Amino acid sequence: MASTHYVDGRQEKRVENYTKFWQKDLGKEGEADNKNRVESYTDVVNGYYDGATELYEYGWAQSFHFSRFYKGEAFAASLARHEHYLAAQMSLRPGMRVLDVGCGVGGPAREIARFADVNIVGLNNNDFQIQRARKYTKRAGLEDLVSFAKGDFMKLSEQFGENSFDAVYAIEATVHAPTWEGVYGEIMKVLKPGGVFGVYEWCMTDAWDPSIPAHKELAHAIELGNGIPEMRHLKKAREAMINVGLTIEHEEDLAERPDEIPWYYPLEGDIWKAQTVWDYFTVWRMSWSGKLVSHTAIKFMEMLNLIPKGTHDVGESLKVAADALVKGGQTKLFTPMYLAICRKPALSEN
Repeated sequence: MASTHYVDGRQEKRVENYTKFWQKDLGKEGEADNKNRVESYTDVVNGYYDGATELYEYGWAQSFHFSRFYKGEAFAASLARHEHYLAAQMSLRPGMRVLDVGCGVGGPAREIARFADVNIVGLNNNDFQIQRARKYTKRAGLEDLVSFAKGDFMKLSEQFGENSFDAVYAIEATVHAPTWEGVYGEIMKVLKPGGVFGVYEWCMTDAWDPSIPAHKELAHAIELGNGIPEMRHLKKAREAMINVGLTIEHEEDLAERPDEIPWYYPLEGDIWKAQTVWDYFTVWRMSWSGKLVSHTAIKFMEMLNLIPKGTHDVGESLKVAADALVKGGQTKLFTPMYLAICRKPALSEN
């Protein structure tokens, strides 16, 4: 039976097939399952985001990432500050040509373009997200600063050519790559000599031990709930950057900061922890009652063929994700904010 292709770019079959890339019992996951997801990373990621994008926008924001919180800081302000911090650490300057690798619907690209007055090209391999990114960017009046291109981040140099960008950043996106060496190597190629790469990477911390069944199952739950082929150690990200020739100028796991308000607090669904009045609604959407309302609505819309079949199952995987991410944060086994600022060596003057 042919897959339904929606005019907005979504494909029903890949949404339906998404959860089939994992065993129903995550404790039974094996190396063959990992290998299959890595080899099929495009289908895994596109199936996930075809089903999850609107849920992200409703339940979170147009910026699909986590952030640190100061006490009393609004959720939206924290997201923006996280983006500004990366831009500042990268020393982005007006007029620079910058690549956003895995740009989602363009929330961070629009914010960083406003903040740093740079020209950003957002790369995404998902048609649905690109359409939405362009719509929001036009609405914001930022089309002169921000544009979007469809492409595979494992083939950046093939699409853009070598030495094409002054700077490249990735916010919680390159974890979707089949290998870090592959995607970082492509980033290295498209950077101009002396160019800067900044990343917030999702990693399992050095405290994570895959030989412990509970640790391994936690990683698989994070994978299933977030469209990730394979979770990897933080040290592997560092090694990959060095192996492809990047020089690490600064690195820090920001989740290790002694923050009074943890990065994962919105996922806990405890409205009493909301930092501002408006954030009560954001946090409520992650509570048991908020999830019940949204997931019941998703089921109803799926029955009426208003959204692709399988969207409800992807939504259910998001529940798994929320629980796993909170647990990973509490136990310090996972971080969504390993920050690394790297540079491509400049050309020798000799």
